[in-house]
Amino acid sequence: MGQIRLVWFLFLCLLGHEGLAKGVLGLACNWGLQSTHPLPANIVVRLLKDNGFNKVKLFEADTGALKALGRSGIQVMVGIPNDMLASLASAVGNAEAWVKQNVSYYISTHGTDIRSVAIGNEPFLHSYKDMFVRTTLPALENIQAALIKAGLGKQVKVTIPLNADVYQTDSGLPSGGNFRPELLDLMTKIIKFLQENGGFITINIYPFLSLQADPSFPKEYAFFNNTASPLVDGSIVYTNVYDANFDTLISALEKNGFGRMPIVVGEVGWPTDGDPNGNIDNAKRFNQALISRIIQGQGSPKRRTPPDVYIFSLLDEDHKSTLPGNFERHWGIFKYDGSVKYPLDMGNGRALVPAKGVKYLAKQWCVMSPSASSSDPNTLAQSITYACENADCTSLGYGSSCGNLDAQSNASYAFNSYFQTMNQSKEACSFNNLATITNVDPSKPPCRFEIMIDTRKQKAARTPFKSSASKMEGIFAALVVVLGLVICGVH
Repeated sequence: MGQIRLVWFLFLCLLGHEGLAKGVLGLACNWGLQSTHPLPANIVVRLLKDNGFNKVKLFEADTGALKALGRSGIQVMVGIPNDMLASLASAVGNAEAWVKQNVSYYISTHGTDIRSVAIGNEPFLHSYKDMFVRTTLPALENIQAALIKAGLGKQVKVTIPLNADVYQTDSGLPSGGNFRPELLDLMTKIIKFLQENGGFITINIYPFLSLQADPSFPKEYAFFNNTASPLVDGSIVYTNVYDANFDTLISALEKNGFGRMPIVVGEVGWPTDGDPNGNIDNAKRFNQALISRIIQGQGSPKRRTPPDVYIFSLLDEDHKSTLPGNFERHWGIFKYDGSVKYPLDMGNGRALVPAKGVKYLAKQWCVMSPSASSSDPNTLAQSITYACENADCTSLGYGSSCGNLDAQSNASYAFNSYFQTMNQSKEACSFNNLATITNVDPSKPPCRFEIMIDTRKQKAARTPFKSSASKMEGIFAALVVVLGLVICGVH
């Protein structure tokens, strides 16, 4: 019996070692793909694993991402874009085809651990003007029916990622929370359907947007570790807007008979550029406190059980829409190339680990030529406008990392952004003879003149490691054999 106890002790030690090797269990994040030069999927999966993320949310069923996630040990939420809702709502056959192509195929062929399907993304935003109000629930119902038909009804759950603007509070306190009157009937139907089918609510909460949208919003209240005056709601004291927002949803659910409904926070984070409040210091402050809460298993005052929280976002995306603001392209805790933006403790004293194996274009930049004539300011202005319409210049905005450049450096940044986006094509550094290629880095900290990933050199090779699940299966199998030998008295 002593030998048996020893074997199980070794087994438990190995389990603990495996958990520590991966970092903290239960970290989740969003992986966006709107980039002109995306980091190869196999490198991103390695980046996720190296930093302890075991859950990821995709906004679309991207082939490369879903293949690379196969047998990785990472649980996947795969999204359906809003522009597909009408088609999926119109016929269950369309939903069946989507599930077969984007869920069943990757589970059976590539071993991708798809756990949920996100129907749309914030479809009831005020700015959409009811565009998706009639199609979201039918699409949800048809996808659920398709999952059941595919034999995945219990394995893969459904949800709808919602913006926090689906609920409100007339009293200004979380206890006054309820769904928007015009959405109350629809939200009740959706939540009842999710509840009956084992699904969950996904809500996106953005303290940064609360601060960014309202000049009178108390800045400190947007952070967890703050000096803001608390909000007192009866016997509950709220020290930050995140908890107050989350509990407003809890109140809305309780008022409508869904007090025990499971909730996932689908997006929460802080950008590092593109806005005066979007900077490295604020992002580090917010995200470190957020990660610490996740690691400690901290819930909200009204729901102590912590929800799954998907950090927004893993990587910067230089091709995202900037309609909400220039900050939209700078949410990543990593830069576009998987390099570390700022230090974070990911648990057990583990620091962020950068992406490995990234290949870059040549070390050259496109800048405004010192000999360029500025006698025609219209030509220069048109050239800068053209560059920024076709590349990312969001760091040049007011209060951003490159917002204090002089006129020549400002033009150089725009020219280089276009030059890199066009894979450093010689023709992309002309601009009516205003620009020239240089091997001297023109960066002026904190403003960085980027060099893009060389997507032509990256290999779509299989991720060169065994998944944690596979390794644990091997360890368990070996220990079972050892245990059998001990029981049988074989030495």
